This record gives sequence, structure tokens and C-alpha cells, in this order.
Amino acid sequence: METIPILENEQKSNDNRLTIIRKSPAYWSIIINNPPLNLFDPKMFAELNVLLDNIETDNELKVVVFESADEDFFMNHHDVENRTTVPDQPGAMPFFGNWPKFVTRLAQAPVISIAKVRGRARAQGFEFALACDMRFASKERAKFALVEVGGSSIPGGGGVEWLSALVGRSRALEIVLSADDFDAEIGERYGFVNRSIADVELDSYVDALAERMAKFEKRALETGKKMVNARAGIPSEGDLWMSNHILQGVDLWPEAGKAFSKMLDAGLGKVGNFELNFAERLGDLPTV
Repeated sequence: METIPILENEQKSNDNRLTIIRKSPAYWSIIINNPPLNLFDPKMFAELNVLLDNIETDNELKVVVFESADEDFFMNHHDVENRTTVPDQPGAMPFFGNWPKFVTRLAQAPVISIAKVRGRARAQGFEFALACDMRFASKERAKFALVEVGGSSIPGGGGVEWLSALVGRSRALEIVLSADDFDAEIGERYGFVNRSIADVELDSYVDALAERMAKFEKRALETGKKMVNARAGIPSEGDLWMSNHILQGVDLWPEAGKAFSKMLDAGLGKVGNFELNFAERLGDLPTV
């Protein structure tokens, strides 16, 4: 088993957001680690782009499992104060206009992607998990939420498109418009989680599944995924781009600016009660 920072030759490994653990040539575990809150930031997006380049060109790789080093946060919302920053590093590009391409590439990649969710997957983090081929979640620790509407914004990273396909219109509306937390058992019942699994069994279950699939022929796995994509459908890049474009325009909404200020005052982006209980605390904020 080999551990490799995504940008091992470009920057210090302790500044990496993603680390590859090569459990075998066919099976990689990707560790997400951006303490203290696992915010999705421009550096993480850059590393995801580099990772996807590697995934698409590795002829032996068959399965990738995304998991978090932080038991409280699988992947969090955007680092909103730095959302438009483009860092000087490989893979860096503006989020707006490029995230839809990333999602489409991941959905069509010649490997099976699994999100192993322990902790909070909120906003962009939830949308990333939805873009993976499968999601397995800790019954005790996983929480999913698209909190954007509660902050006078909208989900613009694919959440609307994936949820509409996975859970149907009415449940997608509930998840998007309530801006509330949904646990793993509800996720399984609604259809956006493959299985809700006891936390003590989550690692062994996902590892066994990944190892099983990694033993199969790559061509069969890739073709099977293509066939399911064609029959079940994946969001069009055009629809993803439109949602991304609408989100970009939210910055011009006066009510969004007011809500953002109130969330900052309440503890947005800081270690503490607000981030741990984001959805619940949204309901306590003064009316915009």
C-alpha cells in the first residue's frame, strides 16, 4: 500500500487537500483533508482536477473511494470568501464554468467512484458526493444538506440535477427548499444513498465492495457503467452549466449579501456551533 499526495512534486505535502492511498494498482482510496472544517476551496478543486487527469489515464485503475480524514466533515461547503480565487498550482481554474465539466468527466470516467460518507456533506460537499457513482454512509455520523436556499442562494454544483434524477421532483424540492439536514437512513429511503451502514461496519463494507469490483476486468466494469449511464441518464453538461451560471449571479442579489453577512456574524467558516449545526442554525437567523 502506497500513500501519495496529489501534488507531491509541486508543494509541501502538508498543504495538500487530497492524498492517494494506493491499496492496489486497481483500487485507490482518496483521503480528503482540509482542516479544520474540510471546506471546498480553490486548492481542493485544483487537486481534484489533477486527480481526475490521473484517473482517466491510468490503465490499471478500476475503483476509487473518496473518504475524509475528519469524522465530523466529509466535505463541506465552499470557502465562500475565496470562491473566485485561482491559485498558482497545477489543475487550478475558475470554479464557475468549469465545475460542470468536472462533474461530467467524473460521471463518465472509466472507473467506479464511491463516496464513503462519515460526517457532514453539505452544499458543495453533498453535490460532490452526488456526482460519485455510489454513496455509502455512516448511520450514526453522516448528514447531508443543501443549505443554500436557507442562505438566500441556490445550489449550483449539480445538486438540483442529481437529486431530481435520484429521488424525484417532490423529494428534491423538500431537500433543496428546506435547506435541512438529512441523515443516512433517510438518504437510503429517498434514494440518494446506496446503503446506510453502522459506523463500525462502514469501512469494512466499502473496502470489501471496492476490492471485489477491483478484481473484475476493467473493460467489463467500464462498459457496464456506460450502459447504466445511457439507460438511467446523467445530468447534461448544459443543465449543470446553467445552474452554475445562476449561482454565479446570486452575488448580485441584495438579499444574498445580507444573509451572507448574518451567517458570517453567526460563525460561518469558523470552528464552532454554527458549522456543526449549520442547517439548524439557519432557522435561527433573523429574517432577511
